[in-house]
Amino acid sequence: MTGQIGWPSRLAMFDLSQLRCFVAAAEELHFGRAARRLNMTQSPLSRQIQLLERILGVTLLERTSRQVQLTPAGSAFLIESRRILRLAEGAALAARRIAKGDAGRVVIGFTAASGYDLLPRIVAQALAKLPNIELELREMVTSEQLDALLTGLIDLAFVRPPIDRAEFDHVLIHREPMLAALPSGDPRQAKAALDLSDFDEKPLIMYSRQGAGYFHEMLVKLFAEASVTPSYVQHVTQIHSMLGLVRSGLAAAIVPEAAKSLHMTDVHLRTIRTTPEAPAELLLAWHRENENPALDVMRQLCFETLL
Repeated sequence: MTGQIGWPSRLAMFDLSQLRCFVAAAEELHFGRAARRLNMTQSPLSRQIQLLERILGVTLLERTSRQVQLTPAGSAFLIESRRILRLAEGAALAARRIAKGDAGRVVIGFTAASGYDLLPRIVAQALAKLPNIELELREMVTSEQLDALLTGLIDLAFVRPPIDRAEFDHVLIHREPMLAALPSGDPRQAKAALDLSDFDEKPLIMYSRQGAGYFHEMLVKLFAEASVTPSYVQHVTQIHSMLGLVRSGLAAAIVPEAAKSLHMTDVHLRTIRTTPEAPAELLLAWHRENENPALDVMRQLCFETLL
């Protein structure tokens, strides 16, 4: 029978080994060469193709003592067989890559400041070294990230300390100094480095306790230890908003070194003598029971890039 291929009701009955035998024979048009190509003997190859033809209810190959030829149905089925085999091989490769962590999807949470410099470096390295891993980036404050780690909404988190949840593992990934951000015309620009005492009773843009609690508590502690009392004129959450207010001439601010990446015009950055010299810390955290195979690979890339 050489009519149309009657596969709708029988398609699920043949397997990939039969398709491989048919494709080899169809491409070689010689059973002996096809068998050698598949590292098998000719008789099993012939039986597999005969079984495939019985399943489909069509003749795929015309055999004579001198030659093998594709039937019209065989020519049509060859195109689809190649496509099925490519899809199957691609699916198997994707599964192996995901199991090894070489492919997949990783969701990374990050704070605004880590997005200025650290995160772009991670993304650049991931694009170059892990092209089969899809990254999804979510900007969140630290408390939101910790909740998201707990529920599995994100896989990795760039957060500020402390972390007091036993379910999480974390490492100190970055430490940086704090800088003075001065508006144009501020006389303190004449100094190469400032002391905390340079902010005593001077107007200062401060971090909000809610939304920027880490930097708020850090500066409160540093000022208290230095017996310094600034005059807080505004409380804001985001560093770029703070720099914008500095640029307006409202007051000075104290920002992490990462703010250099913003290149804000008319904002003059100066080092500050503090103890410790690099008080701002950033942690990389993850849930200990996260089973995402790509997590280990991405975490290792973060270590290699930032540590």
